[in-house]
Amino acid sequence: MDGRQRPAAAAADPDGGPGPGDPSGSPLLARFADGTPWSHTDAMVAVGAGLLDLVAYLLFSQVNSSVGISVPGFLVLLLSGLPLLARRRYPAQALAAVLVMETLVNVLAPMGSRFGAVITVAVYTVARHCSGRVTAVAGVVTAVTTMLSQGHFGVPSGEQFIAATASTALVTAGGLAISRWQREVAANRQLLADRAVAEERRRIARELHDIVAHHITTMQLMAGGARANLNNPDVVRDALVTLESSGRLALREMRQLLNVLRAGDEPDAAPPSPQPGAEDLDRLVEESRRAGLPTDLVVDGPAQPLPPTVGLTVFRIVQEGLTNARKYAGPARATVRLGYRPDGITVEVRDDGTGPASPDAGPAAGERGGYGLIGMRERVALHGGTLETGPRPEGGFAVLAELPLAADETAEAAVQHGKVPR
Repeated sequence: MDGRQRPAAAAADPDGGPGPGDPSGSPLLARFADGTPWSHTDAMVAVGAGLLDLVAYLLFSQVNSSVGISVPGFLVLLLSGLPLLARRRYPAQALAAVLVMETLVNVLAPMGSRFGAVITVAVYTVARHCSGRVTAVAGVVTAVTTMLSQGHFGVPSGEQFIAATASTALVTAGGLAISRWQREVAANRQLLADRAVAEERRRIARELHDIVAHHITTMQLMAGGARANLNNPDVVRDALVTLESSGRLALREMRQLLNVLRAGDEPDAAPPSPQPGAEDLDRLVEESRRAGLPTDLVVDGPAQPLPPTVGLTVFRIVQEGLTNARKYAGPARATVRLGYRPDGITVEVRDDGTGPASPDAGPAAGERGGYGLIGMRERVALHGGTLETGPRPEGGFAVLAELPLAADETAEAAVQHGKVPR
């Protein structure tokens, strides 16, 4: 689960700063390969914002011929972007340093009412990464300091008041809006990751239930049959062979499922065996017969290759249907019917049993349910199909599933099975 969640958290802030889930703004120095407490992006932002303010000052000096270029003011402007290097680690302290520099600039090289690029980046960073209280205080201090310094610490004019207040409010609102949007994106990404984990857990639970329910039921019946026929060595031998085969298959399928959970932890010693499909139904029918449930397999229509996921769903539906029939139908006969159509496939498992004679032996034929039927419904729903289960009017129980097939899926399946060339 951690492997799914960590990328989502790391992607919360696209520009590499502390994400919404890290309100403290703590440094992540491992991100900076050169060992410095700032990234290349921070350096580019600091240099770019400082150059923009410097160019604005030079243009202002050219437009207003009465205002000459102040060398001290020029040097302060040249260095005014340096505090932005620490804006991710210490956003509030970086803003305070920027305000000091801006005050010196307004005193040494006055340019009228303005809101420079350096102070814009500093205010935005505070709104983006700090709490609401810190952002509000920083906004008020920024607006007041800007008005006083641009008015030479006298009573600010209406133009200076409106310019400083509106500029600070706009930049702060923009930072808060982007911060909220990033939190929502991170929350949605986390929700999708959790949903994917839950879906994977349900899929594994379905697979484990199908494997355990089928093979353990077969092994139980074979062991009971061997015990009841101890005087007949041939029957006992056949039962033990079937029991051994079911145990081996159960271990192999469970090992494949566990390998999915361990994927990436260790290299595979051998390629995994393919998942079972519709072509393995003969084996299920034979196992059912050996377990004491006479079973017939009927195929309607010309057989066609199925996509692996559809074939696995068909196999699991028949497996669960026959397992339920052996557990609940009592003395009965089962029939598996597979119907191929150009646009889909139909799977039916029915029996003519009457259920267990004792109420304590298990649910009656019309009351079968539990995780097996729930798992079948989930499998069928994943393919957009329908599933009907319930008692038959003439007695017994039936499971009927219809799975749609798209033409491109059938063609791709045929290519995978080597029926047609690519």
